[in-house]
Amino acid sequence: MSDRVGTALLRTPRVGDAADIWRIAKESRVLDTNSSYAYLLWCRDFPGTTVVAEVDGKIVGFVTGYLRPERPGTVFVWQVAVSAGQRGRGTGTAMIENLLDRVAPHGVTALETTISPDNPASIAMFAAVARRRDAEFTKRPLFEADVFPDEHAAEELYEISPITKEIR
Repeated sequence: MSDRVGTALLRTPRVGDAADIWRIAKESRVLDTNSSYAYLLWCRDFPGTTVVAEVDGKIVGFVTGYLRPERPGTVFVWQVAVSAGQRGRGTGTAMIENLLDRVAPHGVTALETTISPDNPASIAMFAAVARRRDAEFTKRPLFEADVFPDEHAAEELYEISPITKEIR
C-alpha cells in the first residue's frame, strides 16, 4: 500500500529498507537506536503497522508500530523519525495519518505512543494529528525514569482516540 504526500511516497517497508531506517534512527540523536537486527525484524514482521517515506528512491522517514496484543483495537507507535533534510515538511504527521488510515478498517480505534517530557516537537506532532481527526488527546505517566536500568528519561503515555473521525 502506498500514498503520496508532497514529493514523498508513503508505503509499507521492505526488508531492504531496514538499514536506512536504522540509519535515520541513529542520526536523529533523539530516538533510542535499536539493533539493526530489530529493524530487519520490524520490516519483516510488522509491515502493516509500519510506514516509510521515500523521495527519489531514498528512504527519508519512518514510523514503526504494532497492534497491542492485550488491546488489539490500539496501534502503538514505537518510533517516528524523518531525516534532517526532510524535517518541517509535514512528513512525520503524514506518515502517522497514513498508518491510521491503514489500520482503522481493521477495527483499530486508538493510537498510543510514549514521549519523554523533553520532546515538545513530538508532542506537537501527535497533538496535530489528534486535532485533525477531532479526537481526544490524553496523557498519563507510564514509565518513571527510575524503572530504567540506564539514564533514560521518563516516558509519558499519550493516546489519540477515536482515530476514525473525519479529518479536517
